[in-house]
Amino acid sequence: MGRTETRPWDIVDSLDSDERIAAYLDAVLEDGDPQLIVAALGDIARAKGMTEVARNAGLGRQSLYKALSPDGNPEFATVLKVIKSLGLRLTVSP
Repeated sequence: MGRTETRPWDIVDSLDSDERIAAYLDAVLEDGDPQLIVAALGDIARAKGMTEVARNAGLGRQSLYKALSPDGNPEFATVLKVIKSLGLRLTVSP
């Protein structure tokens, strides 16, 4: 019997279109957990390229990594900069 090779699943591999990215972030925002939102932004930034996202947000790459790490606690202004740099925007609906 052949041996099956596996590798850990990473959401980043699935974030290959703007539509998927928006759906992922929308689902996370619906949950409302701030740590989950930061983690999702980190996933999306990795999918888009952390260096490019940091540059577009006006942040240093290391600062972005730190802000979006599991121990990070970014300011809301940083979250908004990251969202904008990803080409996304927040909307509110009743």
